[in-house]
Amino acid sequence: MKTLLITREMPEATVTAARNRFDVTYRQTDQGLTPPEAHQALQDYDAVLCTLGDQFQATAFAGTPRAGIIANFGVGYNHIDLAAAKAAGVSVTNTPDVVTDATADIAMTLVLSACRRAGEGERLVRSGQWQGWTPTQMLGQHVTGQTVGIVGMGRIGQAIARRCHYGFGMPVLYFNRSVKDVDMPARQVATLNALMAAADIIVVAVPGGGENIQLIDAKAIDAMQSHAVFVNIARGDVVDEEALITALQARKIAGAGLDVYAREPEVPETLKALENAVLLPHLGTAALKVREDMGAMALNNIIAWDAGKPLFNAL
Repeated sequence: MKTLLITREMPEATVTAARNRFDVTYRQTDQGLTPPEAHQALQDYDAVLCTLGDQFQATAFAGTPRAGIIANFGVGYNHIDLAAAKAAGVSVTNTPDVVTDATADIAMTLVLSACRRAGEGERLVRSGQWQGWTPTQMLGQHVTGQTVGIVGMGRIGQAIARRCHYGFGMPVLYFNRSVKDVDMPARQVATLNALMAAADIIVVAVPGGGENIQLIDAKAIDAMQSHAVFVNIARGDVVDEEALITALQARKIAGAGLDVYAREPEVPETLKALENAVLLPHLGTAALKVREDMGAMALNNIIAWDAGKPLFNAL
């Protein structure tokens, strides 16, 4: 029986299914593996089921790993050095399809919350300072009919676009590095800054890491309109966080809705102090059924590897 390390606390269904097939070591913790711990895991186990925060950097693959596969619980994999894994002969998989709708739903939660100042309004009610309805109370930005600009038109970007167009009657623009045809009314824009300047609401849905690090830089943020709202459900490293904070502080843009941060779980105090920012604790896929489906997909990749069959979601 192959040995399997589950690096973090996972849904019970995932752990039970894993124990029915493998000799499982289960780290019931919220703390990710450090690079030395990741290296040791690859030396000690045949397979590893990991997730965001487990630091499988290049140094983790030094020597000759015993592990033959890292099954990532999640679609994003910028915490794994794919080149180093390939060089060491370690397969890497992720869980793309099952996270699409849940992540798109969180994007819409942030769009609505940031535009309609929902976080600020809830804080007002909880503080006991609300004085009752008035015609000019907390006027935000209307969402229906506004132009949305989506950065990255992969599975999640398209799911967001469908919600915006069919649910809220929003014209959809998008920026994608390559030409991308989609099955809905939407127009591809040639440059990122042109998209940032044209849209009332910007939603970022690109993978983290690599060439996307600080893709949304100060120049891109400066291109936004003063009434525009910025939403990020991708990865924190995609955005120049300091430039975004500066723009929000100066009210160069109207607001932001964020589910991810540059140095999670650290969130800058300057960002937390902003009334025009809605901040969520990386809730993108935080629904039990979705997390169970992610666990099943990750585990199925390990089972396929163990059986010598093609992997379902090889990276």
